[in-house]
Amino acid sequence: MILYLDTSTLFKLYVDEAGSDAVHAAVADAETVAVCRIAWAEAMSALARRGREVPADQEALDLARQALSKDWPAFLIMEVTQALVEQAGDFADTFGLRGYDSVQLAAAHLLQRQGQRPVTFACFDKRLSKAAKVLGLTELADVPG
Repeated sequence: MILYLDTSTLFKLYVDEAGSDAVHAAVADAETVAVCRIAWAEAMSALARRGREVPADQEALDLARQALSKDWPAFLIMEVTQALVEQAGDFADTFGLRGYDSVQLAAAHLLQRQGQRPVTFACFDKRLSKAAKVLGLTELADVPG
């Protein structure tokens, strides 16, 4: 099984918060973990924002950055292409998604269409989760949308 992580879910691998245990378990069970190339920038932005909001967490956040850097080469990276962003634009309109959420969905949908193995989509956003379900992506059961 391929486990596709949107950025909110990827973040939970590196910062302990609600849902982190379920994400760790799912990653341990996955044959492959996939992310979109934009998840790097989004995750680094989220770590920086957390550091500004909770300065006492800075040491842990530095460790999280190091761990993400170490793990990144092991992920299956979905590249952002013109075709992908055009599909994302359609999804943004159809499902009322924010820009990068629609890119995440388009990347997971493309991975599913490539059909090598089943794709399980993990996110922590109700609208994105609902859109993924409409597109036939399997959702991670223990991760609330």
